[in-house]
Amino acid sequence: MTQYIIYFNQQWVGDHSEEWFGERGPLANAVVNDMRDAGVLVFAAGVDEDLDAAITADDTSGTLEFGSGPYAPGEQYIGGLTIVDVPDEETARMWGGRIAEACGWPQQIRRVY
Repeated sequence: MTQYIIYFNQQWVGDHSEEWFGERGPLANAVVNDMRDAGVLVFAAGVDEDLDAAITADDTSGTLEFGSGPYAPGEQYIGGLTIVDVPDEETARMWGGRIAEACGWPQQIRRVY
């Protein structure tokens, strides 16, 4: 088995009404439940959108320092992720596609080493 991360950047979500998001939640939860039932789900979660609540840990100066907010300003930041343990890339693509359909925005699928 091989692990893959399936994730999206918050900026890929787009602007939608609360009603639209309300309709997507049950669809996404159903896919997560299907992954759990198939025995491939390792972890799935959304990420807090408040970048000011982010905590950085940086030891690049030789001294460990903790800070608040994103490590560096960026145009894109992760919005959610799922990790699956599947037999092959084709299966990872299938689950990534199901998540993309359920959520209504793109997903990136990458092998985890």
